[in-house]
Amino acid sequence: MLKKKHKIIAVANQKGGVGKTTTTVNLAVGLAQLGKKILLIDLDPQGNATMACGADSRDLPLSACEVLMDECDAADAIMTYDLLDVIGSNTDLTAAELQMMEYEEPQTILQQKLSEVADVYDFVLIDCPPSLSILTINALTAADSVLIPMQCEYYALEGLTSLLDTIERVKQTTNPGLEIEGLLRTMFDGRNNLANDVAAQISEHFGDKVFMTVVPRNVKVAEAPSFGQSAIEYDHLSRGAVAYKGLASELLRRNHGR
Repeated sequence: MLKKKHKIIAVANQKGGVGKTTTTVNLAVGLAQLGKKILLIDLDPQGNATMACGADSRDLPLSACEVLMDECDAADAIMTYDLLDVIGSNTDLTAAELQMMEYEEPQTILQQKLSEVADVYDFVLIDCPPSLSILTINALTAADSVLIPMQCEYYALEGLTSLLDTIERVKQTTNPGLEIEGLLRTMFDGRNNLANDVAAQISEHFGDKVFMTVVPRNVKVAEAPSFGQSAIEYDHLSRGAVAYKGLASELLRRNHGR
């Protein structure tokens, strides 16, 4: 069996505020700076990943909404910003989500659409909404693996259970090859005893599925989106940017044959 040229990674966690969009954008830029051809797909109606790439989510000629509603091909909605190709999103995606529920197999729409363009890329990164909605199920069905950003806080492991159950259901129904790419500890503050305890629990439970890279709390990471940039572009020497560049390198090492 021939190995696929590309890898599709869904960045998912139904818990909001864990650095999911920040991780998607910075990992995409980090991989692109390492010479990889990247497509970033924003599947969150908030459109934050779109804006962090320098696009205006309110003024997209075509977006993920039109792709999922079969009003255009995926290739038609691709925009190029600096090093990245992007399929953006905005609040129109909420309407697409409602219409998709009327389709016979709504969970496979993105998978079908991506089959037309994915081989052009080394990696396709999908920023999922902070919920286990039909949009997230589409991403998991289309993906080869799931990258899970999570804060090292009290409710982190509890919220993770629902996502792991959803991943298992997707494996049993629409995507038997789906794997966990890894768990990424984000917004980490080593001075916090609870953060250290939760980090240790995550490592104990998931072993080598936990990325060695840890993303610290960093003001530059928080500031960058307001300038339409990733943290890596905004201040490449900041602690957050250095961590995300390290994540990109670690991901490539894990996928050394790609």
